[in-house]
Amino acid sequence: MKLRIQATTRTRRAVVAVTAVGLAVTALSGCGAGASNTGADASGLTIVVEGGGKAELQPIADLYTDETGTEITLVELPYAGLYDRISSELQAGDPSFDIAALDAIWLPAFAPGLAPLDDLFTDDVQSDLFGGLVSEAQVGDSFVGMPVWTNSEVLFYRTDLFEDPANMADFEAEYGYPLAAPTTWEEYRDIAEFFTRDTDGDGTVDLYGTDVKGAVETEWLATVSQAGEENMVVDAQTGEVTIDSPAHQEALDYYVSLLPYAPSGAAQLDWAGAQNLFYQGNLAMMRFWGHAYRQTPDDSPVKDDIGVAPMIGGPGGVAGVPGAWYLSVPASGDNADAAKEFIAFAYEHNDLAADTSLGLVARKSAFESKDGEAGFENYPALVETLESPQSLPRPATPQWQEIVDSVLVPMLQKAVEPGADTAQLLSDAKSQIESIVE
Repeated sequence: MKLRIQATTRTRRAVVAVTAVGLAVTALSGCGAGASNTGADASGLTIVVEGGGKAELQPIADLYTDETGTEITLVELPYAGLYDRISSELQAGDPSFDIAALDAIWLPAFAPGLAPLDDLFTDDVQSDLFGGLVSEAQVGDSFVGMPVWTNSEVLFYRTDLFEDPANMADFEAEYGYPLAAPTTWEEYRDIAEFFTRDTDGDGTVDLYGTDVKGAVETEWLATVSQAGEENMVVDAQTGEVTIDSPAHQEALDYYVSLLPYAPSGAAQLDWAGAQNLFYQGNLAMMRFWGHAYRQTPDDSPVKDDIGVAPMIGGPGGVAGVPGAWYLSVPASGDNADAAKEFIAFAYEHNDLAADTSLGLVARKSAFESKDGEAGFENYPALVETLESPQSLPRPATPQWQEIVDSVLVPMLQKAVEPGADTAQLLSDAKSQIESIVE
């Protein structure tokens, strides 16, 4: 049975993960975000936002209008279209929007055209945000974006397979330890091997332990951090290209070591493709963005059999890549004070985004507000992953998107082909990236 699902991941190729909003006005909360109560321009505020991000902001925008009378217009654009519009209008110095929802990886490139938001980042505000989001929001000496929602890859697994008594007994007999959601590279590979099998006896494997995604880069980057690398691909402080380090090599070797337990065609597998494989019952496990827990189609054969756990760890520990989106204000905009006031309001009411289709928030307290509530079993896994010291943001370099598109994804597509020389691929990638950042 082929399930038709709507892609919920959003990058130029599939998922761009999401992250949580902004900051509280002193009059609105005790958090002390230092926004002034200026009131919005009579014409209201316009916010440009990507695809699924509109749903995350809509309840906050509606409440803001109810409480202040200020109309909020959310202009929804596709990922690439949003980037192009923001880029062209910031360069022209005549933005048609008052606030932009920005992917984390865009902040370094757009920072020169963004207004500082330093007065919003009080100590109380920063303490309620994950450390990686705070550091990512700061470019140079200024905070230029407030996290509006955040995401990370976590572990999804089929509870019907993991809790089956025969599987439990067989696994422990073969591997010497109990079958449970894996926490390490070794456990993940063992379980992936164990569940790769022909379930219907026709001589063809129809259940795989995992997938390997060659058409997107973020999952491998999480593996790099799991290997203990502190400077992912590029050291943003010094400009040194680090992609050929021992940790990068170890991560790539581990990544491709899972190919025997994954469906063929890894070079073309992206987020949406992997999501389909899991929902169709073809995978025992997948590493995927946490929001997918709320996206399982009703007709999926595994709908009621999905468990979620923190991301796995390597030699450096558990690590995911924060997938955050930020609210930013154009420096040349006409409603900067009113825009800051909305961002502070959005921070104060960040918990409203939890009940949307993606269910993503940014504040630690917003995650905690759903403790024990049915439908939010993914939150503890997200929080534990995001709080891991090795869950590091991507390098704050303006050329990051070019590096991803022209170097990282092509390298991974080659790495997942049989007989790939991973050391040579990393060496070649280093030379290519050096020519981009020099």
